[in-house]
Amino acid sequence: MARNRNNKTQNNRNQLAAKTTGNASAKTRANNLVSQLVDKTVTQTRQDIAKWKAALNGFNNTDSPSVYLLYNLYDTILDDAVLTSQIENRIQDTLGSSFNLRKKGAKDVDIELTANLQNTELFNDLITHIINTRFYGHSLVELDWKQDGLNEPQLKADLIPRQNVLAKKGVMLFDYNEDKGVKYREVPEFGTWVLEFGKPGEKGLLNKAVPHALFKRFGESCWSELCEIYGIPPRVYKTDASDPAAVSRGKKMMQDMGSAAWFIIDTTEEFEWAKGVSTNGDVYGNLLSFCDNQNSLLISGAIVGQDTKNGSNSKETASQKLLSKLVLADMAMVEMYMNSKVMPALARIGIVPADYVFNWEISEDLAELWKRCMEAEEKGFMVDEKWLAEKFGIKIVGRKEATPIPGNKLNAADYFFT
Repeated sequence: MARNRNNKTQNNRNQLAAKTTGNASAKTRANNLVSQLVDKTVTQTRQDIAKWKAALNGFNNTDSPSVYLLYNLYDTILDDAVLTSQIENRIQDTLGSSFNLRKKGAKDVDIELTANLQNTELFNDLITHIINTRFYGHSLVELDWKQDGLNEPQLKADLIPRQNVLAKKGVMLFDYNEDKGVKYREVPEFGTWVLEFGKPGEKGLLNKAVPHALFKRFGESCWSELCEIYGIPPRVYKTDASDPAAVSRGKKMMQDMGSAAWFIIDTTEEFEWAKGVSTNGDVYGNLLSFCDNQNSLLISGAIVGQDTKNGSNSKETASQKLLSKLVLADMAMVEMYMNSKVMPALARIGIVPADYVFNWEISEDLAELWKRCMEAEEKGFMVDEKWLAEKFGIKIVGRKEATPIPGNKLNAADYFFT
């Protein structure tokens, strides 16, 4: 009976795999949305607060919204290393966690299906796009079969550029400089091949990071200019400017001047070093630190691993706990979207069976669990040795017979293992 049930389960999985492969070979969708987009060249221009305000006005325009200016600005500020690292910390913490796939209402995990999809590009991209709604406010993703070389076609998730998506109107523009587009919520593929995450009209956390990122870039530019002008004191050479020969000789001497240079000048000529500026750029360093700290508080909830001058182990531990709470919130949001939108869509496509759910694998605190086991032993409770060996990886061969020493109190650790 058990063998027949196992064979039936394996046949169902084989049919699902065959169905998936058949879909892959037959459904290279020609009417997908991504292929209809017009590629745009984004030029790098100087960004300031005025352009940020103009981008917000265009985003908030009810009659004729324009979102590409704001999202282009987001892409610009993500050149900042600290801001990018803070965002990556949140995303990578979630991507590094394991998940399980099981039939709804069942306790047993589908180990084979989970192992096949655990580290796939499809699930990694979907999870990343969902988390990015925290920072961008909205993500529109299209699923499609893609073939790399001679390999079997794989289902991939393509992010439709946010510059082309007017989420409040439900329109995807082919060219974000024009008005021609498609109402993506009305196409038959919406909900299966086209998935939407986040709230329409939300700007995300990056909108609050814009001013600090721009101020930091301004501070870096000014500090760099200070180093260029006043890092080495300017040299002053006084001569008769009306004498071409004297001017030419002076230019030659100044150009050839190095660490061991010397020259001979006329008695009417003078050479000296100009007095350097009195500041060392602290005002710019303070501005940069302030901007980094503000963006760290925005993304991570604390200043994590940056303030080495005033840092301490307790401070870093508390900061990591705050970051962990944000990561848990991200994981809860991912689980909600995966079960409400992604898993039903993948079931209709044929990637997973119907009525399957996505759950994160809850990690246990082994140190706390070990402490509880020791406390149970001290109180006289018996702990299953087989479970201990599997949980902690300790080979247990039995219990030691201990002889109490008069006057000494015996601890559980003295007789727990041989």
